[in-house]
Amino acid sequence: QGGKVLMGRVFKAYIEAPAIYVCNTCSAHVVNCDDIVSKQFQGRHGKAYLFDNVVNITLGPTEERLLLTGVHLVADFFCNGCDSTLGWKYELAQEPSQKYKEGKYIIEKAMIKKLQCQ
Repeated sequence: QGGKVLMGRVFKAYIEAPAIYVCNTCSAHVVNCDDIVSKQFQGRHGKAYLFDNVVNITLGPTEERLLLTGVHLVADFFCNGCDSTLGWKYELAQEPSQKYKEGKYIIEKAMIKKLQCQ
């Protein structure tokens, strides 16, 4: 998930793929565009995407949050490069119909940008 800390330095993961999403603030690699599960999500600040795996993030504390689809146990996550809040991770869903979200990540579209790799 996050980079490894060794003597105070964070080593960032780099994604090799034709297209990736990077942090809008510092351009740290966050996720392979091919790993998107759904674009049909709503974040705090508008459109959001659901992903299976992300890199270069740090998870915050877990908390219960009332979202559009019910109560979920979630943890906000932050970019390892600049500490910007990128979205949240679904830890536990109360409703059986929402269980598919568990272990997945919501990333706010406004917090990332697409990068086409050569």
